[in-house]
Amino acid sequence: MTINEKQDEIIEEFELFGDWMEKYEHIIQIGKDLPLIKDEYKTEEHLIKGCQSRVWLHADYIDGKLSFTADSDALITKGLVGLVVRVLSGHTPKEIVDTEIYFIDDIGLRSHLSPTRSNGLLSMLKQIKLYAVAYLVKDQQQ
Repeated sequence: MTINEKQDEIIEEFELFGDWMEKYEHIIQIGKDLPLIKDEYKTEEHLIKGCQSRVWLHADYIDGKLSFTADSDALITKGLVGLVVRVLSGHTPKEIVDTEIYFIDDIGLRSHLSPTRSNGLLSMLKQIKLYAVAYLVKDQQQ
């Protein structure tokens, strides 16, 4: 499934919910279903800067594709990083770098997050793109 297909799938999912309380409950459930990051990656090095909550993100590079694991100490934030990981995990660095993330605006998420959570979400996306750029450059040097 492409990144855009995953984004479209999330948009369709969120259309099933009538109000934002149901959407927040779904986001929390996504966080609960998120495969946990190994304890060895719950370090300062893996903390995302710019998040009010503590969010750890780790990237594995296997067979030319990035796979992300994450965790957070806040339920909503864990769900947000779960959404981002769901969309971008399992793709090549080039696909990640070249993709426009539109599902956040299309489901109305940005307008329903506090400014600090919105900034945190942007920091998560920025960190994933930085991982992708780093592996893209590394691949081009080999």
